[in-house]
Amino acid sequence: MKSPTDEMTEFGLHDVRISVPEDVRPAAELLRDKVRDMANFRVAVCHDIAVGDPMADSDGNNLATDVFGWTNSENDSWWRTPRLALISPLPNACRYESEPFWCNEDGFRTNLPNPQLARISLEHLERRARMPAAIVVPVHLPYGQIGAASYCPSNRSQIDLAKEFETYGDILGLLTRTFVASYVRVMCRPKPLPVDTLLSKREVECLAWAAVGKTDQEISMILERSPATVRFHLHNAAVKLDSVNRSQTVFKAAQLGYIASLS
Repeated sequence: MKSPTDEMTEFGLHDVRISVPEDVRPAAELLRDKVRDMANFRVAVCHDIAVGDPMADSDGNNLATDVFGWTNSENDSWWRTPRLALISPLPNACRYESEPFWCNEDGFRTNLPNPQLARISLEHLERRARMPAAIVVPVHLPYGQIGAASYCPSNRSQIDLAKEFETYGDILGLLTRTFVASYVRVMCRPKPLPVDTLLSKREVECLAWAAVGKTDQEISMILERSPATVRFHLHNAAVKLDSVNRSQTVFKAAQLGYIASLS
């Protein structure tokens, strides 16, 4: 039986893990080569779908062009279009799915059913996503950050990726998460959030109801406490989270994972 270390070595996880900025380029090159050797796929990877900054090596060189082989042509330069994260169904799907999936215009395919993806239109996928089919790996990171990688065939006429997904989907998931998570840890500034904050149970309850739009009066009725008590807990949470208003307090609490859905 193989040890976890042997399996990690076989999958190349150690090779794509970044420890210092100088590791970025060789790790990206190894990811590119491994994916090409496995399935002759191209790599399009983003460390944060909410920002337009492309991933870069320690010298500031764009990984998309310098390593992954994308060009500056209109059809290739996906990183030059910040609104692509808003119009492309691929990053949008990553907001609702955390495991690898594949898709073409005929639909999303996941290992486990996800009804929410059925609501996302794949019409004109190639025009909107710059690729006709892809295996996609979402990378959900701390503080609500989402990275993603799309793996598309070098042969653009190949749109059925069922076999490749079954064979390589889990491996691509491991490689992508290791590469993107370690890139963010080494190359990105830490989020300006307190790291030693512990909210009380009552503070979390008040924030959770505030997050769904309840007023202090409504929260007091739900929790059977006075409005003054509700305001006291919300104020304490704001102080702990170094927030300037109610909205920022709710936002920071959500980023830190204190607020769960009440629906």
